[in-house]
Amino acid sequence: MKILVLAETDGGRVSEKSLPAIAFAQQKSPDAFTILAIGDNLQCIETLTGYGAQAVLTVNHPALAKPLAERYAPVVAHYARQLGADAIVATTTTFSRDVLARVAGLLDAPMLSDIIALEQTDGKLVAKRPIYSANLIGTFEVEGSPVVMTVRGPAWGKPEPKGADSPVQTAEAPADIPTRSEWVRLQGGGGGRPDLTQARVVVSGGRPLKDPETFEKYIGGLADALGGAVGATRAAVDAGIAPNELQVGQTGKTVAPELYIAVAVSGSVQHLAGMKDSKVIVAINTDPEAPIFQVADYGLVADLYQVVPELTELLKNNKGQ
Repeated sequence: MKILVLAETDGGRVSEKSLPAIAFAQQKSPDAFTILAIGDNLQCIETLTGYGAQAVLTVNHPALAKPLAERYAPVVAHYARQLGADAIVATTTTFSRDVLARVAGLLDAPMLSDIIALEQTDGKLVAKRPIYSANLIGTFEVEGSPVVMTVRGPAWGKPEPKGADSPVQTAEAPADIPTRSEWVRLQGGGGGRPDLTQARVVVSGGRPLKDPETFEKYIGGLADALGGAVGATRAAVDAGIAPNELQVGQTGKTVAPELYIAVAVSGSVQHLAGMKDSKVIVAINTDPEAPIFQVADYGLVADLYQVVPELTELLKNNKGQ
C-alpha cells in the first residue's frame, strides 16, 4: 500500500502534529510512504526526514503561504494521483479535517476519520474508530481507492527514528490553485504554552471558573507552574470563559497527556471523549458524585479557589527539585 502523508503546517512551519500520521505509515507501509508538506518558504523540514519515508515532497508557492483548505486540497489531490497513492493520511486535527474532506471530494474517494486500527482482511481494508463519544469502537469495511484517512494521535504515538534522512524534493504547485477565499487572521490565546494536543501535562477548567480572568488566573497559573497546556470544557467555551481552540472533547480536541488535571469539570460524555486516554487523570471538584471521578486516578473533593492556589504555590516553590 502506497501512503501519502500530509504534514501539518501553518503555511510556513512544519508542525510535530504530523508525527502520529508518520507513525501510522511506518507501521502499515514502512517501505512505501511519502510525506507532503505544503506552504511557502517552509521551515523545520528536517523534522520529517529521519523516519524512513521514500521522499519528503515540499510544495512552496506564495498562494499557499496560509493554510487555506480550498488551496491546499487540490495540491494534495494532484500529488496523490501522481504518486498513485492507495491512502492519503494525516493526524486528526482541525487542519486535517478541513483539508482532507475536500481531498476526498476531489478524488471521489471514501474518507474515514479518527482511525485507531487498520487491517487488511480478505483483500479489503477494515478500519476501527471511536463512535458514540468514544464509548464504543466501530468497525468499518472500506470500499474504493484511494482511501482518505485521519488517524487518532494517541493510538499511533510517535514514529521511530530510522537514522538515514529521506531525500527532500521540491515539487511544483499545480497551476490552477483556487483563490476565491482569502486569509484574514488567526486569533488565538498565545502565551507561549505548549500545544494542547502535544503537551505532556494539560490542566483543564470548567464552567464554574466564572470569567476569562478567573480562568486564566487559576487554570493558566497551575498549567504554567507545571509547564503544561491549558484546556477547557465545551460549557466554559460556550460561556465565553475560554477560547474555542482550548476546547477538549468530542467537538473539540483529543488529548492524551501523561497528566491531565480536571478542575471544576463535571465529566460529561462529550468531554470524556477527548481526554479519557490520558495516562494519569486528577480531578478537583466540589461535587463528590461528579462523573469525572469515575475515570480519575486521583480525586480531590474540594473548593478550587482554595486548593488550586495552594497547589500552584507549592509547585512554584519546589520547581527544579
